[in-house]
Amino acid sequence: MSPQSLTPAVLEGIEAEFMYRYQAECPQATQEQLGIRTARISGGVALSMRHDPTHYWSKALGFGVEEPVTGALIEELVAFYRANQTVRAGIQIAPDVLPPDWDGIAEAHGLKAGSGIHKLAGRIEDLTLGKSDLRVEEVGAEHAREWATTLLNGFGMPLEGLRSMTAAIVTNPAFRSFGAWDGDRLVAVGNLLIRGSAASLNAGATLPEYRGRGAQSALIAARARAAADAGCAWVIAETGESGSSLNNMRRAGLQSVYLRRNWIWEA
Repeated sequence: MSPQSLTPAVLEGIEAEFMYRYQAECPQATQEQLGIRTARISGGVALSMRHDPTHYWSKALGFGVEEPVTGALIEELVAFYRANQTVRAGIQIAPDVLPPDWDGIAEAHGLKAGSGIHKLAGRIEDLTLGKSDLRVEEVGAEHAREWATTLLNGFGMPLEGLRSMTAAIVTNPAFRSFGAWDGDRLVAVGNLLIRGSAASLNAGATLPEYRGRGAQSALIAARARAAADAGCAWVIAETGESGSSLNNMRRAGLQSVYLRRNWIWEA
């Protein structure tokens, strides 16, 4: 069974779930500070962060599984973002479930094609598990704030508001969080969400001065072993069109299933 046999329900559903949980399950005070609003619509999720300085967190994904993608769905998503005073949002739909008239729908709602995201997957038994000279361990609540700081610094995102949101993931029972240490310093992080027979690698980041030392390859390995111990058969991940993250995933044995376009809506 190849990764190409996995359905959008598995590939898109697990990403939609971890993105939803990051925002919908963080502290209420943090949600108000960041202007977070979330909704489950037509089998997918719509996420709005009105005070997002990165233009990353407002996005809609996971569609075309329970219900087809239609102009009416996009109109509902645009209405959601307008109602929540969102400045910019990304609408992400797997290429296999885009309708034949998608170009017309996108034009009618002012959606512009943006960057692409590789969706990758691999059977756990087929992965090549890398190593590093850094110490890799699962992270507990005592390191939640440090974990979030490393994550955001690794991605070049500001700490204000976002640190509280991402730190909450470490204590969220749906996730398992991992870190790589150089001595007592946490220098790279990665997260894992298990959903049925699949596990999603997410939130993988390394501090700039520690890149090139195998941290992410070792974190992929640690999370893959945790997923195997939980009875999962598949590991799923997503990353940009190019770069070290994509190379690390491919080196570990994950295969690109498709490239998903990010459709940008702006108020």
